[in-house]
Amino acid sequence: MTGLLTTEEYKAMAKGISLPTQAFIDGAFRPARSGRTFDTFNPATGKVLAKIAACDAADVDFAVGKARAAFDDGRWSSLHPRDRKASLIRLVKLIKRNARELAVMESLDSGKTIFDCETVDVPETINCLTWHAELIDKIYDQVSPPSDNHIAMIVREPVGVVGLVLPWNFPLLMLAWKIGPALASGCSVIVKPAEETSLTALRVAELALEAGIPAGVFNVVPGSGPDVGEPLGRHMDVDMVSFTGSTETGRRFLRYSAESNLKEVTLEMGGKNPAVVLDDAENLDRVAAHIVNGAFWNMGENCSAASRLIVQRGVKDELLKRIMAHAREWPMGDPLDPVNRVGVLVSPAHFEKVCAYLGKGAKVLMGGKASKGFVEPTILDIGDRQAPQVREEIFGPVLSVLTVESFEEAISLANDTEYGLAASIFTSNVKKALRGARAIRAGTVTVNSFGEGDITTPFGGFKSSGFGGRDNGIHAHDQYTEIKTIWVDLADDRDQAVA
Repeated sequence: MTGLLTTEEYKAMAKGISLPTQAFIDGAFRPARSGRTFDTFNPATGKVLAKIAACDAADVDFAVGKARAAFDDGRWSSLHPRDRKASLIRLVKLIKRNARELAVMESLDSGKTIFDCETVDVPETINCLTWHAELIDKIYDQVSPPSDNHIAMIVREPVGVVGLVLPWNFPLLMLAWKIGPALASGCSVIVKPAEETSLTALRVAELALEAGIPAGVFNVVPGSGPDVGEPLGRHMDVDMVSFTGSTETGRRFLRYSAESNLKEVTLEMGGKNPAVVLDDAENLDRVAAHIVNGAFWNMGENCSAASRLIVQRGVKDELLKRIMAHAREWPMGDPLDPVNRVGVLVSPAHFEKVCAYLGKGAKVLMGGKASKGFVEPTILDIGDRQAPQVREEIFGPVLSVLTVESFEEAISLANDTEYGLAASIFTSNVKKALRGARAIRAGTVTVNSFGEGDITTPFGGFKSSGFGGRDNGIHAHDQYTEIKTIWVDLADDRDQAVA
């Protein structure tokens, strides 16, 4: 993609896009077996975008059967790694060719700004799938040397049929995070997109077939959590589930596994992520820019959002001045206007949830207003460390500010949460930076920046933020493979007879 278009050009594209509406199973679009549909809305206008197939357990069972047949006959799982790589590279090329369409579709369906869809979500989707495709023929197995008369090979094999359950906040990118390593490993997949955001997953499945990924290998079954998510989690012929979403729902998938076939489960869940700013932090303007990006990017609808600012008193006032100055540079409005950095929350229900946190006794330093799905970037100064804005995941553009006196107090407060997904620490003292990064109980800790690492680094959480594995990096392939030992006896039968 080259430069951004105008609002008028994006709106014209939006009118001309053909939206996928049916489930994609065994290489074809299909209505739900029940014939039912549900409405998917444009959050910015409240208008219905399309009627999507409302699948249920019968569709899940059909998709699992087709995925199992594809896996067992080896049409994908037994392909030479270079052939799987070639198909995934073709898929990447098709996504590039349709990148702008996917960006507009994503913005319409989720309320994300077209700026983010064009500059972050689609490019990172392409980067993720390319990286995993290129890795396919570069992961080596191992050989153990137990004795002169034996050899043991430790090999990876695809886990089988996997369910991939997606969140609504990064529909396209989280799809890539999961199908990249799953398909690279040779698995067959059944994708369950979030009910609010089904469109881009369906379109990518169509492109995957065009790229040469065989029918039955990549299936998308839209529908509600009870109708599709639970049957997928309980299905006796699903070997593994990878879920990204709320901690509450993640716990359900562990129960589904325990009550069915003990399928493997990987969970990437919520966060209440601290940004610790010590009084020796350098370049407070740069620090402020990182804090604003961490708190308000994607309207705060981000599990790794920097939602708690833990700041030493000595720099608090100056830092907050700069944070508010940077936050004013994030205009809010029509998601299809490329000037805007803050779009609309994904649904009326989520809007009401976020709005409930805007009062509750906190001192509003900035923002605090909300209307018709839009919530202003909001900064709250909070003295009560048990306040809901401090303890609970808001998943909206709300930054809670907590004041501390020392490094030790800052680290203790950073860890005072049930979550442990991500954290940041800002300081010019290298020892404090490393001590703090080691002491904070989180899966990713950034120093003097906000971020999640990149495709080469594993992403996932401690405590209630994660379970069972990591997305991204080589480690992502671990969750989609089984480790097998092949033990070979090399002893000469003649030697054994003499002995």
